[in-house]
Amino acid sequence: MLGGIYSDQRCPICGGRFRDDGRKGLFCHKHPDCFATRFKVLFQGVCKRFKDYPSAQRFLTGLRYKVDEGTFDARDYRKDNPLGFENLALQWLDIKQNEVKKSSFSEIKNHMNRAIQYWGQSNIKEIGYAQIEDFLLSLKLENSNRPVSAKTRANIRSTLHSFWMWLRKRRVLTLAQIPEFPEVPFELSWRKVIDKETQQAIIDEVRRISYHINPKIWLGIKWLSTYISIRPGELLNIKEGDFDINLGVVVIRQPKEKKPKTVPFLPEDVDLLKCLPRGLPGLYFFRHVSGISGVRAGQRFGNKYLYKWWKRACDNLKIDGVDLYGGTRHSSARALREYCSPEEIKRATMHSTNKAFERYFQIELEDIRGIYQKTKADKELTKDFSQKKKGNLLKFRGEPGGGAGSRTRVRKYST
Repeated sequence: MLGGIYSDQRCPICGGRFRDDGRKGLFCHKHPDCFATRFKVLFQGVCKRFKDYPSAQRFLTGLRYKVDEGTFDARDYRKDNPLGFENLALQWLDIKQNEVKKSSFSEIKNHMNRAIQYWGQSNIKEIGYAQIEDFLLSLKLENSNRPVSAKTRANIRSTLHSFWMWLRKRRVLTLAQIPEFPEVPFELSWRKVIDKETQQAIIDEVRRISYHINPKIWLGIKWLSTYISIRPGELLNIKEGDFDINLGVVVIRQPKEKKPKTVPFLPEDVDLLKCLPRGLPGLYFFRHVSGISGVRAGQRFGNKYLYKWWKRACDNLKIDGVDLYGGTRHSSARALREYCSPEEIKRATMHSTNKAFERYFQIELEDIRGIYQKTKADKELTKDFSQKKKGNLLKFRGEPGGGAGSRTRVRKYST
């Protein structure tokens, strides 16, 4: 039979090994009164110690049963717990840290830390659909008893799904051992947008209050409203060497789509670039100048730096509820609807999926009104139809001109 029960002890009289009798314990075959008091089970790479024979025997029987049903895995019994959720999650985070941006990794790490706190060292094979669903439903806001938003829950679900796919690729789990994942429906909120006149007024105000400090503050916000394929984070990561003045383009090397994209610049912006002092190729284009408190010259703009100036300009103009992203990229894309089709605008925004692009547009009221207009019948035809219907009703009621005597029953008119 597979495996067995053994002991490190020997017979105190003859020094012989104890043998398992299969019923009561381990005895010396020469001296039956001598028996073992410590036991260990050896079974296909598994070694586990016991203080009594019945416990060892039950454990060995369980291992043999798992072999029979095809679920035996020696890793389940190792002391270093290679299938523990926390061990595997930390291993994945070490790898992920070198694959994604720092900001993205911070979010992924937060998601996995929540899961580690919930599951600890639970065997990864014991975490299925029900356990994942319970975890997602248990999520609360930090320092609050309120549940997280559906979008946050969906993001954490996506992180966990990526983790389990990594486990399959590493052959830690088989495809059959990958659990189903619960669906987490959510609806993305719509950003407030503004018309081009309001947008231009804000940009002009940004220039008025910031140009004397650093003209690139105004320039960055202006470009976000013009080149709708560039996101704020991508804009701030542009370096001096990413511009090709001769071709009039800038290369976005680390976009959200993970594939470098080339954005053509308008002639006036190319001319503006030629007038600005240039730095070494490795320097960030949007960097601080000397004389600003709290930052050093040459340091890249912070992620919220342009946003602060945008909000300051909005406050000066008494405009509320419009963030930088919605007021520049979204508003410009929506304004283009008057001149271009959604397909043309999608090419300009360089979205790789329709789902991401759909956030930019709701069906405009005028578009709906135009559709309804096409369903309306010709005015003259409608008028004739109404008169004909009225005449038939008079006819069946027996009113003057009806020619039907005293008939009063009204027959339903059918077209």
